[in-house]
This record gives sequence, structure tokens and C-alpha cells, in this order.
Amino acid sequence: MNKRLPLLLFTLLFLTVSPLVWAQDKEDAVLKEELYKKYKKEVQGYDKNDFDALFFEFFKKQKDKTLTLTKEEFYTYTIKIAIYSEKLGLLYKDQKESSQRTKQEWFDKSYSDYLNAKK
Repeated sequence: MNKRLPLLLFTLLFLTVSPLVWAQDKEDAVLKEELYKKYKKEVQGYDKNDFDALFFEFFKKQKDKTLTLTKEEFYTYTIKIAIYSEKLGLLYKDQKESSQRTKQEWFDKSYSDYLNAKK
């Protein structure tokens, strides 16, 4: 019985925590889609200077040890960058595949990873 107890506890813990993690990912995905719809037209109107300002502002805030972005702020930056990457793929057909990969990388950014990096 003693040998089975740790396995039983681990299994119970895993089954308890897993749905919480999946629910968080689903919640983040919904937020990202909402932000994508909200900002798509705005970002498609960006020129190179607008994008550069957005990009550098994000990295400046991300590296600032005294500042922690909210989940919505973090995803707003990453989704806007993803939309601009998508725009580049539409403008430059020879870069379509590369820009789609870049867009997906920005969509895949995780707020929890950002918070862990801030520690």
C-alpha cells in the first residue's frame, strides 16, 4: 500500500491541475481572438514607423523590471505584432510563408511565460 500512495497522490494532483491549465489556455485563446478582431484594421493601416514604435515600446516595457504588463496589455502588443507580420505576407508574396510563421510565433506567446521571465 505504501508504494501505491505516492502514485495515487500524483495521479490525483495531475487530474486536478490539468483542467485548470487547459482552461487558462482556452481563456487566453479567446482573448487573443478578440484582440485580433479588434485591432486588425487599425494595424493594417500601420506604416513602418508605426510598427517600429509599437515594437520598441513593447520590448522596452517587457524589459522594465519595475513594470509588469497586464494580460490584456501583453496580448495587445503580441497580437498587433502578429497582425503586422500577416500584413507583410500580404504585401510581399515571396515572404508569405515566413510572415505566417512569424505571425504564429507571436500568437503563441504566453502571458504565463512572460510572468515567469519577470521573476
